Amino acid sequence: MSRAKKTPSLLDALIPVVFLVLMLALSVYLYGDNSSYGANQIALILAAGLAALVGIKNGHGWKSIEAGIVKGISTALGAILILLAVGSLIGTWILAGTVPTMIYFGLQILHPSVFFAAACLICVLVSVSIGSSWTTAGTIGVALIGIAQGMGLSLEMTAGAIISGAYFGDKMSPLSDTTNLAPAVAGSELFAHIRHMVWTTAPTITIALLLFLVIGLVQSPPEAAINLDATLTILDANFAITLWALMPLVIVLTMAARGLPAFPTIMTGALVGGVFAALLQPEAIARFVATGGAGSVHDNHWINTVNAVWQALFNGFSIDTGNSAVNDLLSRGGMSSMLNTVWLILCALTFGAVLEHAGLLQRLVEAALQLVNGTGSLVVTVLCTCIGINIVAADQYIAIVLPGRMYKAEFKRRGLDPLNLSRTLEDSATITSPLIPWNTCGAYMAGTLGVATLAYLPFCFFNLLNPLVAALYGIYNVKIIPLAADAALDSGGTEVVRAEV
Repeated sequence: MSRAKKTPSLLDALIPVVFLVLMLALSVYLYGDNSSYGANQIALILAAGLAALVGIKNGHGWKSIEAGIVKGISTALGAILILLAVGSLIGTWILAGTVPTMIYFGLQILHPSVFFAAACLICVLVSVSIGSSWTTAGTIGVALIGIAQGMGLSLEMTAGAIISGAYFGDKMSPLSDTTNLAPAVAGSELFAHIRHMVWTTAPTITIALLLFLVIGLVQSPPEAAINLDATLTILDANFAITLWALMPLVIVLTMAARGLPAFPTIMTGALVGGVFAALLQPEAIARFVATGGAGSVHDNHWINTVNAVWQALFNGFSIDTGNSAVNDLLSRGGMSSMLNTVWLILCALTFGAVLEHAGLLQRLVEAALQLVNGTGSLVVTVLCTCIGINIVAADQYIAIVLPGRMYKAEFKRRGLDPLNLSRTLEDSATITSPLIPWNTCGAYMAGTLGVATLAYLPFCFFNLLNPLVAALYGIYNVKIIPLAADAALDSGGTEVVRAEV
C-alpha cells in the first residue's frame, strides 16, 4: 500500500535550493571559470539527491521520482541533439573554409571601433529572420568570435553582443518557439503578443546597441590589430578563400528561415560542410591528414577525404600554422567538444525534474504569489519567478510554462489582459536563460562560443536590461493593458484600438 503524499512545506522547498546555491558558490570559489567542467555537475547531482530525500519524506517513492527525472531529461533531448550537431557543424565548416572565409572578409570589413555594435546588429537581423538564437550563435556567432579573436578584441564582450542580438530575434521573431510558447501558455494571440513586446524590447535593444557602440569607440586600439596582415596571409595560405565556401551557411539559414526543425537543419549544414570541404579544400584536407589530425594517412585521396570529414564531425578540426593565435582560432569543433556541456545539462535537468516532480517548484511559486499586492508587484514577481526557475530548473521552457500556468488566473482575477503575462514571461524566462551556466541555453552558448557563461554575462546588455525595463513598466503602470480593454480587430486582423493604462 502506497503512502499518502504530503504537500511540501516552504522549508522543504527551500532546503535543496539553498543547498545548491551554497554548493555552486563554493564551486565557483574553488574552481573559478572551470567550475562548469565537473564541479557544478556534482553540486547539481548532490542537490538533486537532497531534493529526492525531501520528496521521499513526503511520500514520493523512488520509482516515481526516477520516472520524473527521465521525463524531465527527455524534454531536453532535442536540445542535446542540436548541441551535438553544432559541434559537428563547427568542425566541418572550418575544414570546408566556411568559417575561415567569414573571418577573412570580416577582418577586412568590420572595423574594431564599431565591431561590437555591428556584431549585435548582424545577430539581430539573422535571428529575426530565422527565429533561433541557437542557430544564430552556432553559425554567424562562431565566425564573429573568430573575427574578434583575429582583431584582438574582447571575446567576452563579443559573446555578449552575439547573445544580445541572438536573443532579440528569439524573443521577437514569429518563427521562434519561445515567441509562440509564451502566448499559448498565457492565452494571448501571437502577433498581438509580438506588438506588445515592442514596448519593452525596442528601447532595450537600442540602449544595448548604443552601449556596444560607445564601448567600441572609446576602447584603446587592440594590440593584435598589427597582426592583421599576417593573419590574412595565414588564412589564405591554408584555405581556399572563396565565396563558394559560404554556401553551407546560405543553405542552413535558408532551411531555418523556412521553418525546418533545428536538428536536421544544423546536421544537414554539417554534412554539406563536409561535401564542400571535399570539393574546395583538398590541400587543407591533405595537411589535416598528414599532421595526424585525421588519424592514419592512406594512399587513396578519397579515403583520406572521408577520414578527414569524419574526424571533423566527431572530433573537430585542428591545424598547426606556426602561429599559436591562429591555431587556437581554427582548432575546435566536433561532437566530442560538446560532451561536457551535455553532462552539465543532464545534471541540471535532473535537479529541476526532482524539484518539479516532488512539488517543490510549485510550492516556491505559490509562496511568491503571497507577496503580490498590486500590478507592479505582480509583474515583478513573475519576472523573479521566471528567473528563479531558469536557475533551479535549468530550462527556459519550464521557466515559461510553469509561471504561465501559475499566474494566468491571477492576471485574470486582477483584470489584466493575458498579453501582459505573455510579455512578462518573455522579458524574463526567454531573455535570462543564457545567463545561467547550467541552464540549457547558458551551457549551449558557452560551449558554442567558447566563452564561459559568467565571463560573458556582464556584457549581455540586452538580456540584463530587458527584465529591468519590464519591471519599471509594471511598477509605473506603463503599457499595462486592462482585460476589459481588449483590442478590436478588423476583418484583416489589424489592431484598430486598444486602450492602455
